[in-house]
Amino acid sequence: MLKMVVFKRRIWFGLCILLIGLIMAPGLALAADKVNINTADKEVLSSLTGIGPVTAERIIEYRDKNGPFKSKEEITKVKGIGEKTFQKIKDLIVIE
Repeated sequence: MLKMVVFKRRIWFGLCILLIGLIMAPGLALAADKVNINTADKEVLSSLTGIGPVTAERIIEYRDKNGPFKSKEEITKVKGIGEKTFQKIKDLIVIE
């Protein structure tokens, strides 16, 4: 009987840990997956908040014409990306 109680507690504890892991996993993935605006393609750029396919294409055109972005803030020179959009994406982008 005592072994059954210990077994049930271990199962319950394991399920709780698994549930916590599943709840936290999406947030961890988002934190780790930053978009390199110097190499990202149209599809990846379009996944950023406030960036649609047209603006993504403009980012790529700007990059092709002017070379790689030298700072995150430089992306605001692309038509369609103002300060508001930049504030939404600044923590999601990198320039590597």
